[in-house]
Amino acid sequence: MNRLDSMSILVAVVDSGSLSAAARRLGMPLATVSRKVGELESHLKTRLIQRTTRQLSLTEAGASYVAACRRILDEIAEAERAATGEYASPKGELVVTAPVVFGRLHVVPVVAEFLAHYPEIDVSLVLTDRVVHLMEEQADVAIRIGELPDSTLMATRVGTVRRVVCASPAYLATHGVPVKPRDLATHECITFEVLASSRAWAFGSGRSEVSVPVHSRLAVNTAEAAIAAAMLGVGLVRVLSYQVADAIRDNALSVVLDTFESAPLPVSLVHKGQTPLPLKLRAFLDFVAPRLRTRTARILEAATTQ
Repeated sequence: MNRLDSMSILVAVVDSGSLSAAARRLGMPLATVSRKVGELESHLKTRLIQRTTRQLSLTEAGASYVAACRRILDEIAEAERAATGEYASPKGELVVTAPVVFGRLHVVPVVAEFLAHYPEIDVSLVLTDRVVHLMEEQADVAIRIGELPDSTLMATRVGTVRRVVCASPAYLATHGVPVKPRDLATHECITFEVLASSRAWAFGSGRSEVSVPVHSRLAVNTAEAAIAAAMLGVGLVRVLSYQVADAIRDNALSVVLDTFESAPLPVSLVHKGQTPLPLKLRAFLDFVAPRLRTRTARILEAATTQ
């Protein structure tokens, strides 16, 4: 039995939450993952994991052993990084993920600038509106928009963005301009289900928050499709301010109900927080964070003055 290999598999099982998820993450057959964990338990003569049909949990001995495994594997990884010179100068590959439109408009320009400054670092940029699991999908950094759930991940806030309701001037001329959220009951709407429910939109925040039913004439799964439909006069759309900045500037869309908006959503850089941070990751965070803060501040300023 390769004990270090088995330790790595055990940690992957714990981080992934199940044997099958770990098998997918590691690209191994499920039977192999199960056998490796079983061999480790046989070697130690104790049960490390309690398995049920619905969940997996560590025994007391398992929790202590996994903590030790993490320390050992981290020390080995650090030694390997030092041996390959990673701590001498930033080098290697980073996997970065971001929302599609925000990534195209704001992350790509910053990454291009970063690559010019760090010629020995390569970046794989994954643009998707779904939440990428950093552990399971081997991503180093995620740019996330929205409130973050409690987790062991490390997050650095780089700004906020507004949620805005807008429509084409032609639509508003035909159907009228909604003055209060309850006016949406008589309007046609386009819903983008990643951002909000297709049946109701929330306005305000805290105790003053209200949820208003909307009539979804068109439901789509990308912000760009929702915005394109709104520009064609299909109805009102609720998206993030940066997604419609160009359309508003060009008078293709107009913002309504701005005095009833919910609190702005935070924009965060999220990473796994390993200690010590690889130099390539530290270089990326230090370089990108202030530039994204500048960009999000401009987005908020532009949206406020429109």
